[in-house]
Amino acid sequence: MRASDLFYETFSAIHANRGRSLLTVLGIVIGIAAVISMTALIDGVKASLVGELGLDQSRTVMITCYVGRDLTSDDVDALEEGLSDQYDFITGTAYASGDATNGVATASLSIQGVEPEYFQATGVKASAGRLVSEGEASVGARVIVLDRQSADQLWPQGPDAALGQTLRLGNDDFTVVGVTEASLSGGTSYVPLKTAEARLTGSSAITHVVGFAREGEDMDSIAATTEAYLRRYFNVPDDAVTDGTSSSQYYISVMTMASILQQLDSTMAAFQLLMGAVAGVSLVVGGIGIMNMMLTNVTERIREIGLRKALGARRSDITLQFLLESVMLCLIGGVIGILLGYGSASVLAAVASSSSMMDGMQVTPVITPTAVVLATGICVGIGVLFGFYPAWRASRLDPVESLRYQ
Repeated sequence: MRASDLFYETFSAIHANRGRSLLTVLGIVIGIAAVISMTALIDGVKASLVGELGLDQSRTVMITCYVGRDLTSDDVDALEEGLSDQYDFITGTAYASGDATNGVATASLSIQGVEPEYFQATGVKASAGRLVSEGEASVGARVIVLDRQSADQLWPQGPDAALGQTLRLGNDDFTVVGVTEASLSGGTSYVPLKTAEARLTGSSAITHVVGFAREGEDMDSIAATTEAYLRRYFNVPDDAVTDGTSSSQYYISVMTMASILQQLDSTMAAFQLLMGAVAGVSLVVGGIGIMNMMLTNVTERIREIGLRKALGARRSDITLQFLLESVMLCLIGGVIGILLGYGSASVLAAVASSSSMMDGMQVTPVITPTAVVLATGICVGIGVLFGFYPAWRASRLDPVESLRYQ
């Protein structure tokens, strides 16, 4: 049988029973829609988290160290010098907090004193204005980059309205030079590190250290080398526990953004596996419906099968005809499911973006070619798996008995 004739017969059979065909593929539609919508939504959430948390900064290393005394800028400089072959730079940050007012409204700020390199390492960007400059950092200028949430509290007119304005923080006036992008975590405002030490914290203590690895470096190796260097630098005994448990006197944590991204991938993969299992149940039910319809089709077309065989059709022709019909039913259901799944993902993403729990994070569904290919492959597989027995049964019918069938 020619391929054109085979496809013509297939589509003619489906069109002749279009109502029953549509109801039969409903399980396939629901299953594929679930797979596509959950995959698109999970990939969208992951992409938003990557942008939100700065996880695209895969060369970033977060260092926390408690060794019985405060870290200082001298310690950070020594660390940068000792590991200069692996890092582009290492910078320290100082944490502070306080209430800021513009004379009309008040906002509680979470503040970090930083060097300009910090923004490169963490991927923090300004949605309005600019970030702290090198000149401001070197002289300890009284400037501040507000987080978006605090800026909205102080200047509801929008982030641009905050630029150039003065707010009172502690005993000093600060000029707003920028506003960061909205943050899911609540937001952090930034001042120069020297400014934080002189006017907010009153000490030279460094609370966290951030490093930016050289391009091409192995991040696991850098983490191990950095921890070993810290142990030597602070004279931590080789057998000392540093994991922060009750048995440890010291605490040293070296975490790379690359490792956090791997953990995020594992978590998202677990969600996708769970959603895939749920969708799989619907696909199996849909496959059983396909088999039931194909068996019904075989019964209804016994005389037609007998006539085809009497005219010279081979068993392989009959098998291929009914198998292709099963696959086509599944592919039609798959196409509808993909479209429905993307629409559902868009609705779910809009709901998630507007919820209070996701404040500041915009979720956009992401449909990858891999997901589409996977959905198509699943449809073909179901069509072959559940359509093979009806097709095999049809090919084994006796032509004489089939022609006598009423």
